[in-house]
Amino acid sequence: MHLAAPPIEVSTTAKWRNRLRSLAGRARPRHALLGAILVLSAVLNTNKLAQNEYGNTFYSAAVKSMLHSLHNFLFVSFDPGGLVTIDKPPLAVWVQLASAKVFGFSPLSLLLPEAILSTIGVAVLYRVIAPRLGSPAALWSALALAVFPSFVAVSRDNGVDPLLILLLILACGAALSAIETGRWRSLLCCAVIVGLAFNTKTLAAYLVLPGIALGYLLCAPGPVAQRLTRLLAAGVVMLIVSFAWIAVVELTPASQRPYVGSSTNNTELGLTFDYNGFGRVEGEVGGPGQVPMAEGAAPRMQPGLPLRRHASAVRAVSGSKRAPVLHTIAANTKDALKPLPVTPPPTSKYLPNGRLATPLFFARSPGLLRLFRSALNDQAAWLLPFALLGLIALGITAFAGERARRNPRLATLIVFGGWMLVEAAILSFSKGIVHPYYVSAMGPGAAVMVGAGAPAFAWLVRHRHRGMLLLPCAVVASVAVQIVILSEQHYMGWFVPVLIVGALAGVVMTARRQLVAAGIALTLGVLLVAPTVFAAASWLGPVEGTFPAAGPREANATGPLGISHAELSVDRALMSYVESHRPASRWAVLTDASPTAAPLILLGMRAGALGGYSGGDPALDGPQLAHLVKRGEARYVVLGGAYASRGGNLATKAVLRSCRLVPHQSWHGPPPATVFTFALFDCAGRGAQLSRDATYRS
Repeated sequence: MHLAAPPIEVSTTAKWRNRLRSLAGRARPRHALLGAILVLSAVLNTNKLAQNEYGNTFYSAAVKSMLHSLHNFLFVSFDPGGLVTIDKPPLAVWVQLASAKVFGFSPLSLLLPEAILSTIGVAVLYRVIAPRLGSPAALWSALALAVFPSFVAVSRDNGVDPLLILLLILACGAALSAIETGRWRSLLCCAVIVGLAFNTKTLAAYLVLPGIALGYLLCAPGPVAQRLTRLLAAGVVMLIVSFAWIAVVELTPASQRPYVGSSTNNTELGLTFDYNGFGRVEGEVGGPGQVPMAEGAAPRMQPGLPLRRHASAVRAVSGSKRAPVLHTIAANTKDALKPLPVTPPPTSKYLPNGRLATPLFFARSPGLLRLFRSALNDQAAWLLPFALLGLIALGITAFAGERARRNPRLATLIVFGGWMLVEAAILSFSKGIVHPYYVSAMGPGAAVMVGAGAPAFAWLVRHRHRGMLLLPCAVVASVAVQIVILSEQHYMGWFVPVLIVGALAGVVMTARRQLVAAGIALTLGVLLVAPTVFAAASWLGPVEGTFPAAGPREANATGPLGISHAELSVDRALMSYVESHRPASRWAVLTDASPTAAPLILLGMRAGALGGYSGGDPALDGPQLAHLVKRGEARYVVLGGAYASRGGNLATKAVLRSCRLVPHQSWHGPPPATVFTFALFDCAGRGAQLSRDATYRS
């Protein structure tokens, strides 16, 4: 008997064919445009990414130190010996560590997560805005974020900002959902996400809260008392999530964990609220005008060698017209002081390739126009006037209809506009450390105001509302800002006439109602060209890992480990000598500051830093170092290097007084030239002297 085969394969094939047809039928131009924007974002973030090598070597070294130690993982230790932590909460570094665990420890396994997170952030921003303001506003918002120069720069580095930005976009989306539906679940989800963002960059995560809280209070359904109660409950949840990891650290005895790096009291709470918190706003040690100067720890570099590794210390010190001279204590000699200059002879601000010789460490002085001045304007201000006036236009349209309080435009305006304004205010008026790449966090809020402003301007023009004058004002101001930036950068001079003519043509087109949308699209498209090209200029060289910035003139990294080839040869000579002369069990060598130890760790050496990131943390004093020496856990100490002009800590001074200086000829190191020149000390057998030296007890 002939039996027909059951039509399983045919029906399955037909089912998939129908699904594909259904998807194709539902696909619309906006999906293609979104796909193109995401491809652009991915290209901007990943093209030539491998040239950035280990990016921020401080965080890269920390990931390597945590890979094989649960203790180091939990407490985010910078060094494999667990002496000092990094200066940030753990979440972003844990993401990098997970990638390194799965794909192996390599530069790309550390850099790709940030690039991917940023592209996801662009997609999430579209998903948050589209249901509320429409696809055109969402597409413009996604595009404006994708090409935001500082956002692209941090996306090509392994810092913490891409994860922070993604989490805060998600938090805003959850907040808008809670505002629209009044559901507990969405509000609590927002609280949890903000708590996770806090565990990425502490108080920087809370800058989104004023907009979220105000938006919920004004626009969410239910009585005011109910809204207040729910906000307070969500706040409690947010605080629990925020401080859960900090509680673990604080409840662990200090002797059983690393010293909290960059704090003065060995507490995460102190780090959070002082160094990483209010100190950034009110001013702090290490910020502009408050860089400490003390007797240098030891010389670092021979004449003629580049000084890029110590750029932050050099730039901070070189504010005076005459380079100051610091002194080095020559251990075990009677001629106690040897003067050494802090800086080499002055050189040009720019390298022969046209790039800055050293990165821009701080923004210009605080003030209302700080975001429009050099160091910040080229990273963020290209469309800032359009965003600010777009915020006003969106506000007008939100109140134009009935039930304004329940209008999604109003809630979106308050949440994302509030985020942008709070970020702008903090960045503009903070007196402490404000690095140029901090403006990346302003990207999503500004992008939404640009994207939402476009249809809002169109509505005002079509309805001949008196607010229609906002459009030409926004365009003129944005064109003026872009011309100033391009002239300062001496870049794309050919584009200025195109910019003026294109923007003017777009505004003129809006005079006819049927051409309003096309005119605004032309204008905004022309305004987005320069920041896109400027962001893509990051491909031209490796991004400076500690101070990432977009543009053709920003400083590049100088080598695969963030140091020059000459400095790398010094590091290798040091490693060769130490490893062949009975290094200690826990640390083969201890350095003055973390940036000096980071390349050694990445080269495979068991290195650590006596004084944390800038060398001044009171992580160790003389007796504590003596204890490590007696136990055979420490022996060799390298002084000099990054931040040596800040004088180190008590352990640094104890080493200078009590340990034996190894002649530089013995380990083929550089002769003394500046306070940054490496000097190697051997503390073997000097534990008693270190312990007896009461002068250097903490």
